[in-house]
Amino acid sequence: MDLTVVIPVRDEAGNLEPLVGEIHTALDGVMDFEVIFIDDGSSDGTRDEAAAIAKSDSRIRLLVHEKGSGKTRALINGIKVARGPVIVTIDGDRQDDPMDIRNFWAKMTAAGAPDLNLAISGWRTKRKDSRWKWLISRFANRIRATLLGDDTPDSGCGFKMFPRDAFLELPRFDNMHRFLPALFRKYGCRLDVQEVNHRPRAEGRSKYGTIDRAWASLWDLMGVIWLQRRTRYPKATEKE
Repeated sequence: MDLTVVIPVRDEAGNLEPLVGEIHTALDGVMDFEVIFIDDGSSDGTRDEAAAIAKSDSRIRLLVHEKGSGKTRALINGIKVARGPVIVTIDGDRQDDPMDIRNFWAKMTAAGAPDLNLAISGWRTKRKDSRWKWLISRFANRIRATLLGDDTPDSGCGFKMFPRDAFLELPRFDNMHRFLPALFRKYGCRLDVQEVNHRPRAEGRSKYGTIDRAWASLWDLMGVIWLQRRTRYPKATEKE
């Protein structure tokens, strides 16, 4: 197993089957992969759609939250059971283009084998969201980059690739997925950025607000600053 694609979903009925088709088109014959959907308390047909796909496709797995627990918890639970040493996370709304996984993988394996000390963050240079959402996101990214020093222009992009073991070393808290570049850097990973093709939403609607999310992120930001100041992460080398 080379790679696990982890996809948290909530009320994304109609998006999953075409998304899986795109993943197969992008990755079949390129690498050995699996896909894990984590249904975070959907109230539409998302769970049934994912279950039907998993039943007919051995590469697809499904985890279920009976109640909505948030994107971070969905990611944590998916990554914990992943079989691949490298994780790529994408959103289930089909705004992320699975073909970009190839570009991430090329950077991850530039030296041959996967670089298990590298984390790659997506950058939506041409976002297909509302002007208001784009402005709020850009403002938040500038604040994060200034205060955390993560050198990431689009920390909130859900498209990321990183070593599974490196993620499991990180401290876990609600909304930590918005701060992964800064956390990876503090815990010893090098960072890289990869431009991604961002597409208009095909089905459903966004599950996230703007003002409420910005307010919650302010508290999270202060917590991450505290973690950066209080964390020591020396590398241990075994001597023969």
